[in-house]
Amino acid sequence: MNRAGRTTRDRTRGGRRPAERRGAGATPLPNRRRALGTRQRRSLQAATLLTVLALIGWLLWLGPVLAVRSVQVDGLGTLSAEEVREVAEVPDGVPLLRVDVAAVEDRVARLPQIRSVQAARGWPDRIVITVAERIPVAVVGEPGRRSLVDADGVLFDTVTGDPPRGVVPLEVADPGTDDPATQAGIAAIRTLPGGLRDDVEQVAVPDPRAIELTMRDGTVVRWGDAEDSATKGRVVVALLQRIGDGELEPAAVIDVSAPDAVVLR
Repeated sequence: MNRAGRTTRDRTRGGRRPAERRGAGATPLPNRRRALGTRQRRSLQAATLLTVLALIGWLLWLGPVLAVRSVQVDGLGTLSAEEVREVAEVPDGVPLLRVDVAAVEDRVARLPQIRSVQAARGWPDRIVITVAERIPVAVVGEPGRRSLVDADGVLFDTVTGDPPRGVVPLEVADPGTDDPATQAGIAAIRTLPGGLRDDVEQVAVPDPRAIELTMRDGTVVRWGDAEDSATKGRVVVALLQRIGDGELEPAAVIDVSAPDAVVLR
């Protein structure tokens, strides 16, 4: 025992404590090995994921597996699939992801017969083009160089022979989408049932307020303007039916410009 009252054993015990405290913060060797193994596994997983993503990117952007093998065209009426494919200019063998479908749509839309078009990728190897063609309502121009007109007044195709069934000859000075006379004549034509359209020889519109239908039997229907065209159409159908049934005498002129006060002459 020394003067401070501590024995040699006490000093020995007291001297061990700092060493024990210094070693208390060290990670046991097995734990360090586990942490190192976890980091290695994560690195390997990340590398594998990057490799897979790179492979997928290559397949989609450059690889020949998911490339164009065919072009499918749906919704055709008068046009042929080959005509649409030729205008679409979809390159064969190009990866689908690299095909500019918006550009394909723009090219196909230039065909005058096309009203709307949508192009899409048909995985794994097709481009699908869906079109809606314009439906003719009237035909304008002289025989031999006449143009078909759709419900919007768009001139979109030419015919050298007889127009399709139900397409009515329309006589206007300046046919087109911005022409009031064209729009007025089409409004009258569209109200007529398909069967009655076949009996219309011509629709003349010298003025948007003076639409005039000439039937194949020579009867003239004075329509007036395009207002209340649906009502006028129903009145004309009913009158012609009654004349056909013998309930009314045949008339050279049927004036439905005021549909609530019809005049027969």
